[in-house]
Amino acid sequence: MITEKIDLYEYFKLNCNGANGGYLTVYARTESAEMKRRIRPAMLVLPGGAYTMISDRESEPVALKFLDKGYSSFVLSYSVYTKYPTPLHEAQMAVAYIRDNAEFYNVDSNRICAVGSSAGGHLTGLLATAKTDEAILKRGIDELKPNAVILSYPVVTMGEFTHVGSRDNISGGNEKLYDALSVEKRADKNSVPAFIWHTYEDSAVPLENSLMLASAYRNNNVPFALHIFERGWHGLSFADEETNFFFG
Repeated sequence: MITEKIDLYEYFKLNCNGANGGYLTVYARTESAEMKRRIRPAMLVLPGGAYTMISDRESEPVALKFLDKGYSSFVLSYSVYTKYPTPLHEAQMAVAYIRDNAEFYNVDSNRICAVGSSAGGHLTGLLATAKTDEAILKRGIDELKPNAVILSYPVVTMGEFTHVGSRDNISGGNEKLYDALSVEKRADKNSVPAFIWHTYEDSAVPLENSLMLASAYRNNNVPFALHIFERGWHGLSFADEETNFFFG
């Protein structure tokens, strides 16, 4: 297996301007003469943590689950306590890096997905709805987007049902950014397809976040699936003993 840590600012020869993230950890299978060569889909993992930390429970365990399902996996440690657009730019660099190195990692460059949890779900939503003027690299905005996203109990809105800590960190407290950072208001016909899931019992990031995003996708005729589970608190990750310290 290929395991390595990539400094995306160094790779793209960009000034980090004091950013504390932008590191991509790779988990990709090596090819063997004993097995048929496969061109695999890729999964970019964007963990949660209210933009104050990178959750361990939503990082490597998620990557390894998808690796086991036949994906090449990549975990982004994006900058925290750092306002927009820096985390978004780092997520765009991660997608671009995967596409640039698709052949090396045996990845299909047209089958790159991103999965984000909680605040990482918000960042994944920003990535899925990014506009041309938000591009960090001199290439088409579609090249900087994944082909699909999975949003796990995501922070979506900066309005009534927001997660205040996530909102304050990504906006830097600037209320003028709230609309621009509300994923349900960013969604348009160019947004990428989404699988969205949440739990009814989530008291940290209310269910309304996912409902609003699903409605925005519906209004813009963008494919999506929405799954609401009756039970489960916020931050479930894979809802198993490995990733959920409340479990059992």
